[in-house]
Order: sequence, then structure tokens, then C-alpha cells
Amino acid sequence: MGGSQAERRRAGSPVDAYLAELAERARTVLGGQLVGVYAGGSLALGAYEQGRSDLDVAVVVSDALERRAKEQLVAVWRHEALPCPARGLELVVYSREAVASGGVEADFELNLNTGRAMPFRADFELDPAIGSHWFAIDRAILRDHAIALVGPPAADVFAAIPRELLLSVVAESLRWHEGGDALGDDAVLNACRALRYALADEWSSKPAAGRWALDRDFDTETVKAALAARDGGPPVDPARAAAFVASALSRI
Repeated sequence: MGGSQAERRRAGSPVDAYLAELAERARTVLGGQLVGVYAGGSLALGAYEQGRSDLDVAVVVSDALERRAKEQLVAVWRHEALPCPARGLELVVYSREAVASGGVEADFELNLNTGRAMPFRADFELDPAIGSHWFAIDRAILRDHAIALVGPPAADVFAAIPRELLLSVVAESLRWHEGGDALGDDAVLNACRALRYALADEWSSKPAAGRWALDRDFDTETVKAALAARDGGPPVDPARAAAFVASALSRI
């Protein structure tokens, strides 16, 4: 299991306290239905930046939830009830059956976004606008790197997704960017992450994937611009970003 305690301490005690309270509220609402609570994303990958990063959390439950339970979870976790110290919280609740399937379907019980710098949304079923591919990618990263806040190690709960299926959703994530109105640094760095998985079979944070791409001379000017934009520099030229995403898709 990835994500050491040292990495969590570097994130800062407000994050640890927040995650502990989030997990305790999960216990209160779910009781014996709670299987585990797992931190993923930048925190698990050692790339969390206070004030900039989101917190990514997956909660696994024993069985499908009734709507009332989902509404109770939204009520106790939303930013107004539990202020998030990060930019925002991206939390997904799955049934144990869903995460053990090894499939790439979204198949969630609740998808919650909330925070001081994040538009609120609470989905009880998939909204096509958000893209189903992100859920499979997140579960793959959780299996390899998650910090188990409650419950067994993530690798004991999240099944491995076959590589050929993951490659298809990684490619779909790049097509999703191609359909956007304005491509920028996030699209470029997600393409770097996709390339790193496709070519090296490694998951990493987006900035780390950008640095990996620089070492391999993948359009270094565009990648440098994306990394600089992420650190507050000027935006990436959308045409260059689109070309980079298209090139990455052709490699995958």
C-alpha cells in the first residue's frame, strides 16, 4: 500500500484531523455497512500542496445504499457542515461489489464535490457531463497507492483492473479533453500521466508525470509551459495543448 504516514504528516495536521472526522462521520451514518475509507489522489501520491490540491477520498460500503443514507452522507460531509481545509473534497462512495469487479464502469453510490473553491455537486447516478472514465482511473490509483484511513489495505478491497481495459479509459480521458472548450495545463499534465501509465505502467501525480515526460523529451516546451502554469505562470496556449493531447492519444 502506498502513501506513507510521513507523506500524510507533510500534508499538515488540519488535513489529518479533517480526514479523521470525515471517517468518523462515515461510521456514524453507515454503522456496520462501512467497509473502508481511503485517501487517494495527490495526498496518496505524495504531491499534496496546501491551498492548491483537492482531497480525494473513496468510501466503500458493504451493499448498495438507500437514497436516505446517501442524503445523510451529503449532509454531514458537505463543506458547510465539515469545512474542508483543502481547495475542495472529491469523494466517491462505492459498494464493495463494485470495487471488487475489476470493471471500468463508474458504478458509484454517491459522487460528492464540495469545498470553498469547488462547485458543489452530489450525484446519485452518473451525469455524462463528468465522464465515467475518471472513476476507473481513480480506483486503479487507489489500489496501488491509497492511504487506508479505515478498513483493510486498499489492495484487499479494490480489484486490479485489466490493463487493456484501463488503456481504453485512459484514452477516453484524453478524448474528453479534446471535446473541451479550452485546453490548458490540466489537459497537458493529464496527457503526461496517461503516457506514463501507457508506456511505463506507472501511476503518478500529474506534476510528477510532467517531469517524467520532460526527461523523455515529449514536447518539452509544452510540458514546461503546463508545469509553469500550474505554479501560477501564464496559461498554456490552447492550440499547443490540443496538439499535445492529440499526440499522446496517438501513442496510446
